[in-house]
Amino acid sequence: MTTTATFSQTPTRRVGLAQLSLVGTAPPQLVSIAAEAGFDFIGARVRPVTATERPYDLQPGSPMLKETIVRMQDTGVKVEDIEFLLLDGTDQRAAWLQMLEAGQALGARTMTVACADPDASRFADTLAQLSQDGRGFGILPTLEPISYQVVRSIPDAAERAGQAGIGIVVDSLHFHRFGGTLEELKACTSLVPLLQLCDGPVASPASHAGLILESRSERQVPGEGEFDLASLVAAFPADLPVSVETPSERRVTELGEAGWARMLKTGVDGVLASAAGLQRAGNR
Repeated sequence: MTTTATFSQTPTRRVGLAQLSLVGTAPPQLVSIAAEAGFDFIGARVRPVTATERPYDLQPGSPMLKETIVRMQDTGVKVEDIEFLLLDGTDQRAAWLQMLEAGQALGARTMTVACADPDASRFADTLAQLSQDGRGFGILPTLEPISYQVVRSIPDAAERAGQAGIGIVVDSLHFHRFGGTLEELKACTSLVPLLQLCDGPVASPASHAGLILESRSERQVPGEGEFDLASLVAAFPADLPVSVETPSERRVTELGEAGWARMLKTGVDGVLASAAGLQRAGNR
């Protein structure tokens, strides 16, 4: 009797749901929604980015932290990363120490920051202090190049992060918006602990305000748009964790939080299966 081998297309790497995908959903609920949709981890926003965002108190001793940890224990979903601090040149050490405290309590491995400081020397000093503080909490700070901020390219972020002894986060939206290349990615894979995925059109918004709106409020499901996400993922090791960072206020309203999470998981699974195929082909 002849048997035909079958191969699962389900990616084996860990896949997470970023807080920005459901920015109005409190972390305890996000853990439960992520678990139901099949995600392995979440990213937790322990510090709001804008004044209009709902703040989440995840400091040690808070009721929300306790509830989040209980749900993590019940579901097996972990917190991989915490966010978000825009380093602007002012003294923000107290803020990031609070974030690191929350991240340590949640078991996070990384903390995401970005650069709005035009003074390169001052920013280098800031990253050096942040790196030192992060080591004390067992958390790796990660610098995210953002297309409308001071540090916007992969090479620039990699150089600054390498000097400070921290990592970088690659976000597929900003990677495309600042004209990144796969060669740039392959040159710094050792600095990248997490890849964030969304899709979108090749054409960029025409204005600075448009870039911000797209980034925060209206991205496309992985696999729906025009980005070559499979090649992007395939540029990294096969076990690199991937987080889906795909906000869409319109579609969350249409589908509900759980429905949106399920759609995102289906989309990213398809992208990761395609990326795995590219990696297998490249290893032959």
